[in-house]
Amino acid sequence: SRRGPGVSGPDAAAPVPRTGREDWLRVGLDVLVSEGIGEVKVLSLGQRLGVSRSSFYWFFRDRQDLLDALLDHWNSTNTAAFFRHAGMAAPSVTAAVCNVFQLFVDPDLFDPRLDFAVRDWARRDGSVRRALDAADAGRVGALAAMFERHGYGPEEAETRARVLYWMQVGYYALDLREPLEGRLARVPGYLLALTGREPLPGEVEAFQDHARGRRG
Repeated sequence: SRRGPGVSGPDAAAPVPRTGREDWLRVGLDVLVSEGIGEVKVLSLGQRLGVSRSSFYWFFRDRQDLLDALLDHWNSTNTAAFFRHAGMAAPSVTAAVCNVFQLFVDPDLFDPRLDFAVRDWARRDGSVRRALDAADAGRVGALAAMFERHGYGPEEAETRARVLYWMQVGYYALDLREPLEGRLARVPGYLLALTGREPLPGEVEAFQDHARGRRG
């Protein structure tokens, strides 16, 4: 006998999960990070999602629209996090730098693999290169403003900001696999080198506890 609408049982069709814009963005980001921008293709993304290519056009005008959305996501997450953490109130410059260090131990705040993927993408696309240059300049500027708030002159603040920022970019570019405990042991020395000041009592320990909690 024929089953009517809404009848459950072994012959009833399983519901098809809906695929939305965020699903396309998510899989696009996954492919960008793992395989590079050249593999971010509508057909292959649809195959990963298990949907037809035509469904893509409910959410994006074309592939370029998706690429623009991926770049916007990177800016609104990784770059925005730099401004937020560099702008946090802090009782000392060493505590302020520890706030920035939180970005480098918490992938929920800052995704280094995405940042590296965008840098690789920028080698192939001039418009992405310009967006990356603007983001780098903005991040360094936010760090320089942080140092100025703690009493450094503009020139020294910018120099220290550049050292802090490009040192960290170097960590990612070289794909260093330094154990967390080894890196945390160097925090007092890093703070002294980056600020010229000794951290206040408890600052290093608070950051180390935070870092272990995020990685644990």
